[in-house]
Amino acid sequence: MILLAELWSTFLSTLRDVAPIIFVILFFQLVIIRRPFSHLKNLITGMVYVVLGMTFFLVGLDKALFPLGTSMAEQLTSHDFINPTTDQRISIAWQDYYWVYIFGGCIGFATTLAEPALIAVAIKAQQISGGTIKAWYLRLAVSIGVAVGISLGTFRIVSGIDLYMFIIAGYVVVIIQTIFSPKLIIGLAYDSGGVTTSTVTVPLVTALGIGLASSIPGRNPLMDGFGLIAFASLFPIMTVLAYAQFAEWINHRAQLKQADQIGE
Repeated sequence: MILLAELWSTFLSTLRDVAPIIFVILFFQLVIIRRPFSHLKNLITGMVYVVLGMTFFLVGLDKALFPLGTSMAEQLTSHDFINPTTDQRISIAWQDYYWVYIFGGCIGFATTLAEPALIAVAIKAQQISGGTIKAWYLRLAVSIGVAVGISLGTFRIVSGIDLYMFIIAGYVVVIIQTIFSPKLIIGLAYDSGGVTTSTVTVPLVTALGIGLASSIPGRNPLMDGFGLIAFASLFPIMTVLAYAQFAEWINHRAQLKQADQIGE
């Protein structure tokens, strides 16, 4: 009964959140465009699926993913796991949390690789580019960027270094990369940072950050627990731009080699 009550409450909340979207679509279709909806039955069915899907997804987050991320953070930061042979009164240094950094990188890579939004964008990019941009390579580049970003973000939480220092340094690198990157890839690279912060990645990463900040002495969950998503958005831009620069360099070498062969 408790679960049903939670489902019903979440359903009503989701319906309320989706209502403005429905209103905007109805207003523009009926008042501005002044045309009836085509495939109205499919549209209504799809909206019902969206509301139901979001309802189950939000309840699932609350019941599984958030507790899982918090639990993993607590276990990986416990003194018994990190250094069970030493006295618990002895403080633990930032380098002793290496399993936290590894786990953060692995979970960032895995969740991003499975991110539906990224898969859709990568496939569309491959289609539009005529195969020049490979969907799989783009997904790998973004996933590696998220993995590096989450690992560095967990290090920031453990070490207590201010967030702005990483963000400023990161965007300086991005600006420099943007200047020297192929123009066709720049927009896609920046968008790739956004699609990582979607349904699969955000819940686990957020739970990991909050759980980590709650488990480490001297850290504030509100001040230190958030910010991992910023890393997950920033570093994929770097890796996609780097992928584009590397691909351009490979193509340039191939062209030079082909020109030399023709000259001979």
